[in-house]
Amino acid sequence: MSDIFSQVHADEKLRALDAFIKEHNSEEEALISILHKAQEIFGYLPSELQLYVARKLDIPAAKVYGVVSFYSYFSQEKRGLYTINVCLGTACFVKGIEKVMHEFAEKLDIKPGRTTADGLFTLKDVRCIGACGLAPVVMVNDKVFGHVKPQDVEKIINDYKALERSEA
Repeated sequence: MSDIFSQVHADEKLRALDAFIKEHNSEEEALISILHKAQEIFGYLPSELQLYVARKLDIPAAKVYGVVSFYSYFSQEKRGLYTINVCLGTACFVKGIEKVMHEFAEKLDIKPGRTTADGLFTLKDVRCIGACGLAPVVMVNDKVFGHVKPQDVEKIINDYKALERSEA
């Protein structure tokens, strides 16, 4: 098993997830909500956690995996504290998002789909964020940045680094 269950607070996290599952009467119809909560609690959805959810809901693990692998919001790998989603939708592409992506990759020294060595940032490309009127768009966790230019990238990164330092 992975280190997710050997973490110091794993029992607390599992209790929190169990309580959420119980609130939903352990119903399969709540699978997506339960997976969202599990990812919120653990940060990602490794196979062991998917199996745990499947057992709690008394459904096949393949069904849980199918949902997790279908929706790009769910991550099966550990993510950075801040996930930078760069929209590659048509409106963003036409307005130069590829230069913004290149700048993020260069400044963070990672490729899309990877996480920085310090665990602070994960860089992802997404098909559409749904904020086409703000193109080009970048989303960091739940915050949307519109009309992003390559020269904005360093400030976005530095603001989140400063935020992390102030919360540490």
